[in-house]
Amino acid sequence: MASGGQPDGSADEATAVVTADGTVAGWTRGAQRLLGHRAADVVGRPGGPLIATADRARAARIAEACRTGAGWRGLVTLTDRTGRDVPTDVSVSAAFRMASLGDCFLVTGHERGPDHGVDESVLDGFLTRSPIGMAVMSPDLRYVWLNDVLERFGGVPREQRIGRRLSEFMPGLQAEKLENLMEKVLLTGVPVMDHEYRGWSWADPHHEHAYSTSFFPLTDADGDVTGVCYMVSDVTDRWAAQQRLVFMNDAGARLGRSLDVLRTAQELADVVVPRFADLAVVDLLDSALSTEELSPLDPDDMPGMFRAGLQSVRPGSPEAMARVGEPVEFVPPPHDRTYLLDGEGVLMPVLDPGSPEWAVGDPERAVRIRRYGIHSLISVPLRARDTVLGLATFLRTENLASFAPDDLLLAQELAARAAVSLDNARRYTRERNTALTLQRNLLPQALAGVTGLETAYVYLPAEVKDGVGGDWFDVLPLSSARVGLVVGDVVGHGITAAATMGRLRTAVHTLADMDLPPAELLAHLDDLVIRLTEEEPPDGVTGNAVLGATCLYAVYDPVTRQCELARAGHPPPVVVAPDGTVGFPDLPVGPPLGLGGMPFESGTVELAEGSTIGLYTDGLIEGIGRDVDLGMRRLGEVLARTGRPLDELCAEAVRHLVPGPQPDDVALLLARPAPSSPPRSGPGRCPSTPPPWRTPASTSPANWSPGAWSS
Repeated sequence: MASGGQPDGSADEATAVVTADGTVAGWTRGAQRLLGHRAADVVGRPGGPLIATADRARAARIAEACRTGAGWRGLVTLTDRTGRDVPTDVSVSAAFRMASLGDCFLVTGHERGPDHGVDESVLDGFLTRSPIGMAVMSPDLRYVWLNDVLERFGGVPREQRIGRRLSEFMPGLQAEKLENLMEKVLLTGVPVMDHEYRGWSWADPHHEHAYSTSFFPLTDADGDVTGVCYMVSDVTDRWAAQQRLVFMNDAGARLGRSLDVLRTAQELADVVVPRFADLAVVDLLDSALSTEELSPLDPDDMPGMFRAGLQSVRPGSPEAMARVGEPVEFVPPPHDRTYLLDGEGVLMPVLDPGSPEWAVGDPERAVRIRRYGIHSLISVPLRARDTVLGLATFLRTENLASFAPDDLLLAQELAARAAVSLDNARRYTRERNTALTLQRNLLPQALAGVTGLETAYVYLPAEVKDGVGGDWFDVLPLSSARVGLVVGDVVGHGITAAATMGRLRTAVHTLADMDLPPAELLAHLDDLVIRLTEEEPPDGVTGNAVLGATCLYAVYDPVTRQCELARAGHPPPVVVAPDGTVGFPDLPVGPPLGLGGMPFESGTVELAEGSTIGLYTDGLIEGIGRDVDLGMRRLGEVLARTGRPLDELCAEAVRHLVPGPQPDDVALLLARPAPSSPPRSGPGRCPSTPPPWRTPASTSPANWSPGAWSS
């Protein structure tokens, strides 16, 4: 040991030989320099007095451990000649045997200098003023020590903690779980790191906090676990940010799914209760339901508002002044209606129902605020794409935590997303109504009266965000009392599909007036579709190109009872005999319209008196799990109920095959030879002759592949 207590690496450092009974058997000059005792004063005498009183029992345990063959290294407080305590880094060898002394230990050491320790004031500052809460627990999990930070976290004074278990003054599931973790650390000696949990504390009972806690064992010189130390960090801000992100993701997934203004408003109210607010009201301007293009609002002539969405943690929402559908005038005081035009979000952390704005301006609302404990409010205008839509208001009653500035930011972002969804729904409704109006005007308002044939139809527009499709049907009076039946389907949805459908329907009218047979009519219609596609500008600005269309055209002759049919990529018709037998005629399959280069062929079906023929689009049969065969079979089962009026069969077919919103248009046209039809001229088969088409068991529509052309 060099002067000053620093090791110099020489063989003359502080070294002593001690026997198993604690007698000093050897003493070096280094040991003399360290403690001031000469060899003559200590050799042959017990070494106990050289050890500080507090460490003597510990020294005995160290000697016992070294006797088993393992050495030891650590800090021991020794006493020098003047009685001063000397902190010393000591190394003790494993026991070795000397002939004259028996078991002995070689003890070396040097005084711990200032660079080997921490100043007591620094250590005290770390333990008491650290931003991390710390505590030491006894083996029976009672508080032995805790710092000021942990005392502030829990809100329980130190004197009420010392000597008590956590579950005794903070009962609950979290306290029991934390004690279970500490017991596990005591048993295994393995630390538990970064255990996160949430809970309330007496220091802040109105807000939920999140904590990250680590537990590790405390051991003595012998390695025995003597307690548990735990360290706690308040990670509420990080947890709240994560919760806000999760909440916004969930809200974004739930908002705007229906593309309906009123449903979207209710979705906004539903998504915030109870995760963000205890009461949510969404009030929309009357103009938000307008199907017309909205003009800028006049501050002096604002439209009325009505309640579009309402949700509360209390059944029936008794706190609300108005029900859904009722007119409202609410804007947060002291604002007026112009707040909707350019106002920002309003945060009222604490509502005062006694203020003039509440008590004088609306006494009934002030009464409800008191009655139901409404204590905090956030109100945010709903605006999107320079369009003012309404106002969203969020309130807290049972949740005693007031809204904070971070909550206002969250509400503003949520309102912005909801406003876009509301505006999308409003625009979609306007565009869908426009497309529906166009399509209704293009479809036949009433089927033309024809001789010898009863007809009925049903048409349902698609209920998807892209709007109506391009399905159409028609009944055309032809020369010689013949009747043309046509059904078609244009790929796509919206105004473009409806407009294209109108052009094709007009073309069919023109071609049918020329008395063209079905196959030839489809060939001309195919040429028209090709020309329409070629006329589309390269940039596709007009959007009028026909991307694909299918068609089934039939000509029925009431004199011969023969029906000639041709189809272009369309599903085959269904024919029901008078006895209820159902079949799908095996007609030649032509390509969808617009491909060109392939011929169309026709087939003939005889329709006996009392039989029924049905022409339909794929939206009807693909509505059952996208299984075409199942859809065709179920359609046949419904139509096989002979003797029913055609309009009843139409309604029943749609009810059974399309029980809910459908992704595609549905068109069904049924025809039945009238009983008064002229008898078939000329000799031939009697009426009981089996029809020339096959039954579903022998004819599967496998040669019809609608998938590539379904709209």
